[in-house]
Parts: sequence; C-alpha cells; structure tokens
Amino acid sequence: MDQVLARLRASKLLRWGIVAALLVGLAIPLLIFLPRRNQASPPSSPEAHQAIVTEVIMSSDRASLIGTSPTKGNPNAAIVLFKFSDFQCPYCAVAAGYMREFVDKHDDDILYVYKHFPLTQIHPEAMPSAKAAWAAGQQGQFWLYHDGLFVNQNRLGEDLYIELAEAMQLDMEQFNRDRGSTEATAAIEQDLALAEQLQLQGTPSFIMNDLLIPGGAPPQLFEEVFNQINAAINSQNEP
Repeated sequence: MDQVLARLRASKLLRWGIVAALLVGLAIPLLIFLPRRNQASPPSSPEAHQAIVTEVIMSSDRASLIGTSPTKGNPNAAIVLFKFSDFQCPYCAVAAGYMREFVDKHDDDILYVYKHFPLTQIHPEAMPSAKAAWAAGQQGQFWLYHDGLFVNQNRLGEDLYIELAEAMQLDMEQFNRDRGSTEATAAIEQDLALAEQLQLQGTPSFIMNDLLIPGGAPPQLFEEVFNQINAAINSQNEP
C-alpha cells in the first residue's frame, strides 16, 4: 500500500489537481478558517501542507486514525476518506450533501470517517451540537442526527437537540447523560488534536488516504482523486 501511495503522490496530474484547486481559490469562499490557537505559522504552501499530512497519516496506523469515529461504507475498503467538520459551518452543510451522494456511489470501495472539528471561537453551537451528535451515535443514530443538524442548521440550539432526539425515539435519559459526559468531551478533543496535528486550517477539511483535498473543492475533484487512487491500487494488485 505504501508503494501505491508513493506512486500516486508522484502523479503530476493529481498533484496539480490539488494545488491548482487551492491556487484558483476554490477553497477560499467555501471554507471557514480557524482562528489560530497558538503561535505556530500555517504551512507555507500547499505542497508543504501535503507533506505534513502525509507524514502524520503514514506514521499512524489505520485503526488509531479512525478510532471510534462514525463511519459509512466498507470497513475493509482500501480507500479512507476523512471529513473534519463543524455542524455550525455553512460550507460543511453544503459538503454534507454532495458527500452523501459520493459515498453512496462508492460505498463498496470507500470508508467515510467523520471527525469533529468544532470551531468554538466563532461558532457558539459547534461544541453543543457535536456533543449531541456524539450522544446520538452512542445509540446508533449518528448519521441520522448528523443529517438533522445540517438540514436544520439555522435552528441549532437546545430545542433542536431535544426535538431531533425525541423524533428518533432515543432514550432521552441516556442521550442527555451521554452528551454531558467526559467521554463525549474526550472523543471530540481527540478529533481536535488530530486536526491540529494535521495543521488543518478550517472546515470542512478532507483527507483521502493521505491526500489533502481543499475544503471548497468541487465534487468532481473528489471523483478525480478517488479514480486515481483506485487505479493505482488496482494496478498494484495486477499479476
């Protein structure tokens, strides 16, 4: 697998697709940037950021990267797509729509992993909504709750969190206990720590295997990256 990814990263077409998407500004209007929490400078270039992401992903095992995060698709797929997202981010809501179509289309060949990246400095409901979604996930309803939050993004708040949980017939005592638990906080903080290690600059942010995809990238770029990774994997498996 490492050889496949090395070959893929060397592909001029793919590298240009990623870098060009940033250079032409596709990510700028469709990305909420994170106010810096420390004095570390952001990556100096798309190539430098890609190198950081590759180092982090390649130095970690798959199971630890995924952890207990909500997933969709094939758990044994060779391609893993991470989405770092904030339920109060409007562009994350847009991305949720086309990601649903993309993952449904490739559900046999991809594992989609949701990572919480609440931008609490600018979104007051980012953390409460993340904890509510995490609590719904403890009862097997993360994705339905996820969809409910994004569809009703303009209503984020306590009334909506309760309304969605009741509509899904969740155990309300457990739901309220779980979202206020130290376990919920720890799970979200773990995702935030990974986002910081990857030096992600805002939401949404995507990583397919170890390849960084701009948050504002159009759906066709995801298809392009997927097709190239899949082709590289298939060629590696040929006798």
